Amino acid sequence: YPHHVVRGTVGLWSKYPLSGERLVDIKPPGIAEGWSRGVRAVVDSPYGDIAAYVAHLPSVRVGAGGLTSERRDESAELLGRAIAAESVDTVILLGDLNGAVEDRGLAPLTSRLNVAERGFAFSFPASLPLARIDQVMARSATVGHIRTLPATGSDHLPVAARVTLG
Repeated sequence: YPHHVVRGTVGLWSKYPLSGERLVDIKPPGIAEGWSRGVRAVVDSPYGDIAAYVAHLPSVRVGAGGLTSERRDESAELLGRAIAAESVDTVILLGDLNGAVEDRGLAPLTSRLNVAERGFAFSFPASLPLARIDQVMARSATVGHIRTLPATGSDHLPVAARVTLG
């Protein structure tokens, strides 16, 4: 893909020109400076402008008291606020959100965006996929089907989705 933007540990590649590339601050409190896992760009598509967000939320961890998701949830809240403030009507969010769409910690996103209507797309862990924590969501568009692609050497399987605009 000829057009791309990479910021920190996330990137977006596109067939269509990109503009307005910028970091999205989704760093929860307590994480060191320099942590960068959110990017936004406007895709100049033949169907109109699309604000594309790519994010990698913090992992859910197992600790002495059980699962801890506070940092992931705080990051989801920051990302949800950024998407709510987005001036471009059509928004697509792609990324490792470290949670299923039914996870209440992702409510700041799932309450604002459409999720896949069909498809399992279990993406993690790649060696024996048990959960879909890699997501594609949209506003003013429909995510009709999501599926996994062949393994790439990552600990996640890549996902592909059919998105219908309008």
